[in-house]
Amino acid sequence: MISPLILGVAGGTGSGKTTVARRILERVGADRIAYVPHDAYYHDFSAYSRAQRDALNWDHPDSLDTELMATHIRQLRMGQPAEIPVYDFTQHCRAPQTVHVEPQPVILIEGILIFADADLRKLFDVKIFVDTDPDLRFIRRLQRDITERGRTVETVIQQYLTTVRPMHLEFVEPSKRYADVIIPEGGLNEVAMDLVVARLVELLAVG
Repeated sequence: MISPLILGVAGGTGSGKTTVARRILERVGADRIAYVPHDAYYHDFSAYSRAQRDALNWDHPDSLDTELMATHIRQLRMGQPAEIPVYDFTQHCRAPQTVHVEPQPVILIEGILIFADADLRKLFDVKIFVDTDPDLRFIRRLQRDITERGRTVETVIQQYLTTVRPMHLEFVEPSKRYADVIIPEGGLNEVAMDLVVARLVELLAVG
């Protein structure tokens, strides 16, 4: 069995890494890619009160079940399917259903903190970091959390200043040094996307 190519896409909140992942899925082919987002692996805090959940530091590595994610990546690498969790961001808890993901020639892992974990880094064949200016990242985060996650402007700003920005500086920004490729402006960078997609297609053809 030919070992799949494991690709990691990281970057700060609102950097455009999800757009990069989506562009790769569109241009390389979703039927050839197993997509695994780190966001799906937040720990289940359903036993916590709503106030306790609201007070959690969601941007610290400890808030994520990275060990389970690594287990699923290994399963996919070995040709076995994985049941990926589904997270309910409006309620801050893991949903009862899962997403069934079949192994594919490319395993695409996307998340803010995936390069901050040494054991997880070892699983990646290619590591891409999406680098975007902080003001743009904050604006995108603000828009997303209000429209998709039912937050208010005040709570988004408070969370950004209290945990998002400090955790970015402590964990996300330093992890950029582990990247093989750094893409400024994410999926909007057509030149970088063309190069990345061409290289992936070339690697798949060789495989």
